[in-house]
Amino acid sequence: MQQDAKPSVYLTFDDGPHPTITPFVLDKLKAHNAKATFFCIGKNVAQHTDVYKRTIAEGHTVGNHTHNHLNGWFTKTEAYIENVEQAAKLINSRLFRPPYGRIKRSQANRLMRKKPSYKIYMWDVLSGDFDIALAPEKCLANVLENIEPGSIVVFHDSEKAWDRMSYALPRVLEHCTQQGWDIKALPQH
Repeated sequence: MQQDAKPSVYLTFDDGPHPTITPFVLDKLKAHNAKATFFCIGKNVAQHTDVYKRTIAEGHTVGNHTHNHLNGWFTKTEAYIENVEQAAKLINSRLFRPPYGRIKRSQANRLMRKKPSYKIYMWDVLSGDFDIALAPEKCLANVLENIEPGSIVVFHDSEKAWDRMSYALPRVLEHCTQQGWDIKALPQH
């Protein structure tokens, strides 16, 4: 992912927007002059349009994360594509991340062949913030032990992840700032 002269990392957030957690994330990003990418669930965009609009207005990128957080491995391809397209009515982006990182080859092929095509983004650093059995300190360690220039890190702006993400995110932002890394959103194209 690295393309710039200055080292960059890419923070991403799945499952929002959320009415209180996403604004917390946006405030922390702003304090560090950082940009991120938010892979949004369509039904959450419909419920929290104001937070979605704020995310875009503050210069972050957004992506499609299906309308109902479907697991591609357990969903027929046609139903999966229809759910992505339902979310696309609310999310103006051709970036896509499959929930749980699970997508069938047939689903990925269909999305990448659409006109315009979707760009599917996964990650190389999994914070583990969604794991309620994980200590916040371990979530932070998961990121700090693995992040490097070019990394795509996944966090979640969801209630389930709150305890771990709210602890780790400010510390990850501080670490990246101390390293002299730019914190960027994924490109929209």
